[in-house]
Amino acid sequence: MTLDKEIAEQLKRVLNSLEPLLPKPVPKVDWRECHAANWRRHFLAGYLEPIRSIESIRLVDLLGIEEQKKAVEENTRQFLAGLPANNVLLWGARGTGKSSLVRALLHAYAPQGLRVIQVDKDDLVHFPAVVDEVKGQPYKFVVFSDDLSFEPGESSYKMLKSALDGSVYAPPENVRIYATSNRRHLVPEYESDNRGAMMVQGEVHHGEGVEEKISVSGRFGIWVPFHPFSQDRYLEVVAMWVENLCERNGAPPAWTKEARDEAILWSQKRGDRSGRIAYQFACSWVGRELLGKERETVPI
Repeated sequence: MTLDKEIAEQLKRVLNSLEPLLPKPVPKVDWRECHAANWRRHFLAGYLEPIRSIESIRLVDLLGIEEQKKAVEENTRQFLAGLPANNVLLWGARGTGKSSLVRALLHAYAPQGLRVIQVDKDDLVHFPAVVDEVKGQPYKFVVFSDDLSFEPGESSYKMLKSALDGSVYAPPENVRIYATSNRRHLVPEYESDNRGAMMVQGEVHHGEGVEEKISVSGRFGIWVPFHPFSQDRYLEVVAMWVENLCERNGAPPAWTKEARDEAILWSQKRGDRSGRIAYQFACSWVGRELLGKERETVPI
């Protein structure tokens, strides 16, 4: 074997070993047909992956959060109309409809040009690359990051601060950021955060510890709080879901006193009253009821 052939064989082996590590060719997302995408990270880069199936939850399905729906929907309509619109932080109790509201908005306004790009917290460092993918597109994009929570100093935390406000880099006009979090200020807060206000070791600038904590959340133009349901509101949502699921399955409504009592017990066992808990109970109750009726009709 000549030297040239040996080198060629070595290069071939090197390329074969590297090929599994390289990102696969990914076609551009066709936003005419695709309404949502995920940002997928690769160790060398990232790409947008179309989401083929989206939960078809509707705005009318979200009970108990009428004020929250109105605030976020109004801002979204402004955005779609090319008018001034804000970035939005939806924060509060778990299971109260924060993420579902964003999905319902996509379901309602995709025909008007709304598109959603979901980006995980750790991938926010790639925010400039994400928005470069959609810059100049004739659609309005919500970059959606779900369940945000940071430790101060994280690279994603710093990138989000810059993307929201205060950086030379700014997202294009067809992009807004919607985020959800169980924490109002996105970061854990401790009693020690503002010890400087007690003039410890000559601290002069009172409150800077707290100011740093709220510097990200304060850059969202709209804060939308979500609170736990009262028992009456929880039962109202359960009844709605029970009737909805019965209707979908061609069965008569099954909302009875027995169902009401079990719904209360269900929430007590989980220590939570929310839209998510209401839906989970309704699925369990309606499924068991319909299955029992099917068994009754089976000849013995």
